[in-house]
Amino acid sequence: MTNVLQALLSGLALGGIYALVALGFSITHTTTKTLNFGQGEFLVAGSFIAVATLLLLSGKGHTGVLAAADVTFARYGLALLASLVVLALLGVVLYFTAVRPFVGATGMAWVMSTIGFGIIVQNTALAIWGPGSMAMPSPLGDEVIRIAGAGVRAQEILVLCVTAVVMLALDYVLRRTKVGKAVRAVAVNKQAAALMGINVGAMVVLAFVISSSLAGLAGLLIAPITTASVFMGLAIALKAFSSAIVGGLTNPRGCIAGGFLLGCIEALVGLWRAELREITVFALIILVLVVKPEGLFGQKPFEKV
Repeated sequence: MTNVLQALLSGLALGGIYALVALGFSITHTTTKTLNFGQGEFLVAGSFIAVATLLLLSGKGHTGVLAAADVTFARYGLALLASLVVLALLGVVLYFTAVRPFVGATGMAWVMSTIGFGIIVQNTALAIWGPGSMAMPSPLGDEVIRIAGAGVRAQEILVLCVTAVVMLALDYVLRRTKVGKAVRAVAVNKQAAALMGINVGAMVVLAFVISSSLAGLAGLLIAPITTASVFMGLAIALKAFSSAIVGGLTNPRGCIAGGFLLGCIEALVGLWRAELREITVFALIILVLVVKPEGLFGQKPFEKV
């Protein structure tokens, strides 16, 4: 039971990362009916921007090595701010260069354009930081915390706490504020929203800013657990997109639930036989698509405005 509890705690932390990225997929899909298939590379960018910021604040070069003493809470907060700002700007650039020209057009040109944009981001990171992994110590240290006998790292608890706060805050903004209601209105009917005086273009750009920022936040949170690598984005993005499909791509809350569900399933199966994790996860996705294509919690996007 101790091993199961430990797997569940680790799975929840990993599921929080999946949920953040999946939520980004949902927000852009409901507003523009497109997806950023370079979202994994945005996560990579978030990780490396954070590492580079910490290195600069520590007086080291951008390819230096961080020590535990270099990562204080103040510096970690500045690294978070830098990641969010850079990724928000990257989201705006993505929209105007790789998405907007194809919105409403026939065909799937936006798929290749977002993939191409992601490849550009990945190779830019490769050119700056190289192919090797870069460690980012946690501001909470590497101490293992015991919960009912199960060991969990402080960073994993931080991931869970930050993910919960961000998701609750975003859910409140989307459902209780004027800006959130405007985004939801655009998601339901752009023409009607425009007639009501809502700036549709600004709301769509905001959706991409939020989506990209969520990927950057996920990259910052996961770097102390897995290290920052230019090649880690694809696997996480695939799992996150799978979470959105399982939970319901048009339902933000469903995407969150799907992220935590897949994270826990992956951890529990890995506890039994590690080589069956990927098989189980993608078998579940196929099953959901066959039985309930809209996802377990799928619904029409933002039905109640």
